[in-house]
Amino acid sequence: MNAIRLADNIFWVGKVDDRKVPFHRLILERGTTYNSYLLMTEKPTVIDTVDIEFGKEYVDNLSKIIDPENIEYIVINHVEPDHAGALPALAAKAKNAKIVTTKLASELLKDMFKLHNREFAIIKDGDTLDIGGKTLSFFETPYLHTEETMITYVNENKILFPCDIFSTHIANYELFNDLEKGEYIEDFKVYYRLIMAPHRPYVRDMLEKIKKLNIEVIAPSHGYILRENTAKFIQMYDEMSSLAALKQPKKVTIVYSTMTGNTAKIAQKLVQGLESAGVETSVFNLKNSDLAEVRKKITESDGILVGSSTRYADMVGNVEELLKLLEGEEVKNKFAAAFGSYGWSGEAIMHIENYLDKIGFNVINQKYLIGSAGIDIPLFPLRIKFARQEGLELAEEAGRVFGEQVLTH
Repeated sequence: MNAIRLADNIFWVGKVDDRKVPFHRLILERGTTYNSYLLMTEKPTVIDTVDIEFGKEYVDNLSKIIDPENIEYIVINHVEPDHAGALPALAAKAKNAKIVTTKLASELLKDMFKLHNREFAIIKDGDTLDIGGKTLSFFETPYLHTEETMITYVNENKILFPCDIFSTHIANYELFNDLEKGEYIEDFKVYYRLIMAPHRPYVRDMLEKIKKLNIEVIAPSHGYILRENTAKFIQMYDEMSSLAALKQPKKVTIVYSTMTGNTAKIAQKLVQGLESAGVETSVFNLKNSDLAEVRKKITESDGILVGSSTRYADMVGNVEELLKLLEGEEVKNKFAAAFGSYGWSGEAIMHIENYLDKIGFNVINQKYLIGSAGIDIPLFPLRIKFARQEGLELAEEAGRVFGEQVLTH
């Protein structure tokens, strides 16, 4: 497609992909768009690129509008290949351009695309950049939907470039929502539920940051550019991310056996994280609990966290006995994860995870979190050596993330 004007000297230069597109273990039946933007200011700037598959096509099309050597800045809001995939192809031509992004994103981009010799402009929350006639403001939005993400706002034109936030997966050639004659609101909501809902607290943080901005146009990375009823879509995110939208309370049961009390400390931090997410919790130290009562509580819960210290490379106490009691229960829609403290190797935690998987629980581990929520921090299985302070802080975050998964599914 040709470049499409958004505002004075601001153009869409992306790619419409109308195939059935694989995306995070899903197939996008209606395709998608990879929205990239060119700001033709005194210091020409590109905001995000397109999917890695279309790198050459993207640069060839961009070169018809501007000599890439004249591009001074390339803003990367998010490093995933459907956003930054064409960066190597663009950087090879735009040899003088600084890459503008967060510190973590810069490290990831250097490793992903061998850009160690490129100049990066590292931004922090609230930083601004004068690109000659326009001023960009940057806001860090971690975990929307990965840790390094940020968003960009053009002050003079009142346009927000929010990356994945406010996106829709539809291969729409019209681009602008006011030109769409068909229904797309449900697609907008589905995108939120799949990508953003697991990160609800971070959505709330983002909304707090942008509420002070005068936003007339929202130009996301996928789907429609929202230039009609912009406030309505912000309000929808506000409503969908509110606690009221979660309807009935969700419940998680935590069970554990501990040798020296360290696994109990982890359990306490998990409780704090779960409760911060708005989840009801029940906690059982299996040393002095009736297993039949525990089993009943688990069947009434939406998720379970099972913890154990490690002794002789195995679980301690009656954790395994409880797991055997759960065999045959209907658990396929229940989330589960393993945790525990250890001094040497921590095999018990992996044994628990394997057992939970065998029983049929929907096990949350690192592979699950990367695939469904874009979280690449190793939260589960949660293995903490001697329950040190930094590990306990991680446990609280793990509890919050587990709670968000339960709340949004």
